[in-house]
Amino acid sequence: MTLATALLLMLPAGELQAQDNVNIGKSNIKLTSRMMTPEALWAMGRIGTVEASPDGSRVVYQVGYYSVKQNKSHQVLYVVNADGTGQQLLTTGSKNETDPAWLDGETIAFISGGEVWSMKADGTQRRQLSNTKGEVEGFKFSPDRQKVIILKSIPFHEVIQKNPDDLPKATGRRVTDLMYRHWDHYVESIQHPFLCSVSSDGIAINGTDILEGEPYECPMEPFGGIEQLAWSPDSKSIAYTCRKKTGLEYSISTDSDIYLYNIGTRETKNLCKPADYVAPEVNPTITLATQAVNAPDNLKNNVGYDQNPQFSPDGRYCAWLSMERDGYEADLNRLCIYDMQTGEKRYLDWKSDVESFCWAPATGKKVQPTDAQFYFLSVWHGCCNMYKANQKGEVTQLTDTWDDWTSLQPANDGKRILATRQSLSAPTDIYLVTPAAAKSKKGAARQGSALADIWQLTHENAHILDQLTFGKMQQYWVPTTDGKQELVWVMLPANYEEGKKYPTLLFCEGGPQSPVSQFWSYRWNFQMMAANGYVVVAPNRHGLPGFGQEWKEQISGDWTGQCMKDYLSAIDFAADSLPFVDRDRLGAVGASFGGFSVYYLAGIHEKRFKAFIAHDGAFNLAAMYLETEENWFSNWEYDEAYWHRPQMPRAKKTYHDSPHKMVEKWDTPILCIHGEKDYRINYTQGMQAFNAARMKGIPAEFLVFPDENHWVLKPQNGILWQRTFFNWLDRWLK
Repeated sequence: MTLATALLLMLPAGELQAQDNVNIGKSNIKLTSRMMTPEALWAMGRIGTVEASPDGSRVVYQVGYYSVKQNKSHQVLYVVNADGTGQQLLTTGSKNETDPAWLDGETIAFISGGEVWSMKADGTQRRQLSNTKGEVEGFKFSPDRQKVIILKSIPFHEVIQKNPDDLPKATGRRVTDLMYRHWDHYVESIQHPFLCSVSSDGIAINGTDILEGEPYECPMEPFGGIEQLAWSPDSKSIAYTCRKKTGLEYSISTDSDIYLYNIGTRETKNLCKPADYVAPEVNPTITLATQAVNAPDNLKNNVGYDQNPQFSPDGRYCAWLSMERDGYEADLNRLCIYDMQTGEKRYLDWKSDVESFCWAPATGKKVQPTDAQFYFLSVWHGCCNMYKANQKGEVTQLTDTWDDWTSLQPANDGKRILATRQSLSAPTDIYLVTPAAAKSKKGAARQGSALADIWQLTHENAHILDQLTFGKMQQYWVPTTDGKQELVWVMLPANYEEGKKYPTLLFCEGGPQSPVSQFWSYRWNFQMMAANGYVVVAPNRHGLPGFGQEWKEQISGDWTGQCMKDYLSAIDFAADSLPFVDRDRLGAVGASFGGFSVYYLAGIHEKRFKAFIAHDGAFNLAAMYLETEENWFSNWEYDEAYWHRPQMPRAKKTYHDSPHKMVEKWDTPILCIHGEKDYRINYTQGMQAFNAARMKGIPAEFLVFPDENHWVLKPQNGILWQRTFFNWLDRWLK
C-alpha cells in the first residue's frame, strides 16, 4: 500500500470507497461519483521541491499528502529515473521529509525534524548531518560540498520589545514601531543564514551568521526561502537577498538588494547600489511614485524588489529578478544580469513579468562568456509559458500550451529542462522539456510542438483524475468599455448538456495584479465549481499581467473604475451571447482584491446577481490603510493617507468609492469569509461587511476561521469552506 493510498482511505465514508480485505493499491480506489468533491480534491498529492541528480539520470521530489481525519499533512520524498521508470517512495516513517537536494550522484540531503539528513538514493543509510535542536528551516550546500548555508530563526526585539524575565507567562506585546506583524504572525524572530563547515562527521554547529549583528531578515518575509541565496560556482562567495530596513522604513518600502558575501574576507558588497549610496528622505504617508527615491536618476540604483540571485555556470555573471521602482510590489519583474568583472548591469527587454529563471547548463565547449543563455517563465495572454533568451536579449518561446509552467531548472543531462506544470484542469506534475534544437524524434509519452518536446515524468494523481469527469474550458475575447478587449476563460459544467442553461459564477481575481492564468487551486478550483453544475466566467480584467505593462498598471488608483466595468462587460457578454448561461441565476465570487470587487459590485450591479461570496476582501479602505502591515501597498494603490486635505484626485476617488460607503445600495444575499490570522486584510473587514448586511436585513452569513490566515490551509477547514461555499450558492442559484 502506498502512502497516497493510505491517506485516501482516511477520507469520510461515502466519498471514497476501497475494496475490503485486500492489500489495496491505487488501482483499487473507487470514487463514488465522477464529479469532483472536496474530499477527492484533498486526497490529491501535491508536488513540491524537485531536483535532478548531477548526471541527470534521476529526479528526487517532494509530495504532500493530506489526512482529513487527522487534519494535517505528511510530506514525503520520491525518486524516479529520468525515463519515468523506477519510481520509489523513499520516506517510510511518519515524520515529514522535505527539501530534497542531491549531494552527489548517489546521495540525497533533506530536512526532517528540523535537522539536515542524508540518505542513499534508494532510501538506505540514513544519517543525521546537523544537530541544532531542530532549528534548521532551510539549507544549501556549496558546489564543492565543503560548506553549507543553514537557515535558522533568531530572536528579534527591534520592534516588539522583550518582556521582563520575571514575567514568563505574560502574553502582552509592547510594540514600538511598525512592521510588527507579517502575513499571519507577530515578528518576534527573523531568519538568518549561517555558514557552516561540512566534514565526515557532519555539519559543524558553530556556524558563522552571515548577517551577524544586523537586524534584518534573510530570506525575506513572508514567502522567501532558500532560493533567495546562491553559491558562486567556485564556492568562495554567497549572493543573498535582503531588505536592510526595519520598522517604519521597512513598512513603506519594497527596496531589497542582492549582496555578495566573500567567505574568505567576510566582507559584504551590495551588487545593486554603489557603496556611498544614500536613500532620499521620503514622506511615509504618500505614494513613493512621486518622490525623489523614484526619480529617473535614482532608478539606476535598483530601488525596487531585487531577489533570487543565480550565478552563471562559469561564475562570470550573477542574474536576479528585479523591479525598478520603490514601493510598487507589482512593477515589471525584469531579469537583471550583472557582470561580476565589470560591474555592468543589463536587463532583459521583455513584454511581461519574468516569474522565474535558470541559466542554461554549460555545454563543455569553449564559448565566450557572453554566449551564456537562460530559460525563464512568463505569463502572456492567460498562460505561463517557457522561453529561452541569450545575452543579446533575443527571446524564443519554447512552449505554447494552455498551461501554467511553475518551476524550471537544468535537467543536468546537457539538453533538457526539468520543470513543473499545472492547468485549470490538472494539478502539478513534473515534466522534461527538450528545446527544438535538441528535440528527440520519438517517444510516445511526449507531447510534441514546433518549439519543444514535452515529456510527462510523473502522473501523481492519475488514479483520481482518471475517475473524474471534468468541465471543458473555452476562451473568448470580450470588448471592454474603453475600446480594448479582455481575455475571458469560460469553464463549462462537468455534466454539461447541449441546450441546457446553467447557473453561472463571475470569478473576481485577487492581487489586484495577479493573473487569471491556468492555475490549479485547492480552494478556488474551477473544476470543483464545474462539478457542482456551474459555468465559471473568469475575465482577465485591466490590472492583470500578461497583456502589457500599461494594461497591468491601469488599476492603481482606479480600483472601482475600468476593472469593474470589465467585470460587468464579461458577465454581460456571457449572459447575452452564451446560450448555456442562465442570466437569471448569476453569482459573483472572489478573494482578496476579488473579495473587495464583490463588495463593490454588490453596490453597483443593478440586479444582475442573485448571490455574492467575498473571501478575505477589503471592505473599508480607510480602515485598511492603517490595518494592513505592508504600508507601501496602500500608499501606492491609494496615493496617500485618508486624512490628507486637500487630497490628490486618485486618493479622493479611492476613499469615496470604498464599498462600506455603498451599503445603502446593497440588496443581494452575501456570504463573507475571513481568517482571524489574516494580517494583510484584517478579519474586521469581513466582520464589518457581514454586520452591515444583516443590519440592513439582507440574508448573509459570516464564515470566520480563528486559525487561518489569508488562505485556508487545514484540511477540515478547507472542506468546511467548500461545503459552505456551495451550500450558499445552491440556496440562491438553484
